[in-house]
Amino acid sequence: QVQLVESGGGLVQAGGSLRLSCAASGRTFSSYRSGWFRQAPGKERESVASTIWSSGSTNYAASVKGRFTFSRDNAKNTVYLQMNSLKPEDTAVYYCAAYLGSNTGWVFGQGTQVTVSS
Repeated sequence: QVQLVESGGGLVQAGGSLRLSCAASGRTFSSYRSGWFRQAPGKERESVASTIWSSGSTNYAASVKGRFTFSRDNAKNTVYLQMNSLKPEDTAVYYCAAYLGSNTGWVFGQGTQVTVSS
């Protein structure tokens, strides 16, 4: 199994930036497809960014493309979500996730709150 712990959320004004971090324990991120999801109040959880590290490519939701960047630090077994030009509609709980295969599916961290004020 893998345990995921997010940090870096907070309150920011529109146009500002935040960087979320997610530290993994148990196994290395490079072994899995991983991603960031978010869930706004009253809405379903949605994928923000996801990647299969061996492929070298990352998929972003259309709403964040060009503003968010998903990256990793193998030495720290940590992934990041750099969020720039934040908008009020980016307000949500953000979750780090690792895909552990068809039997287990996505495993999520506890989430970190991001609030963007207008």
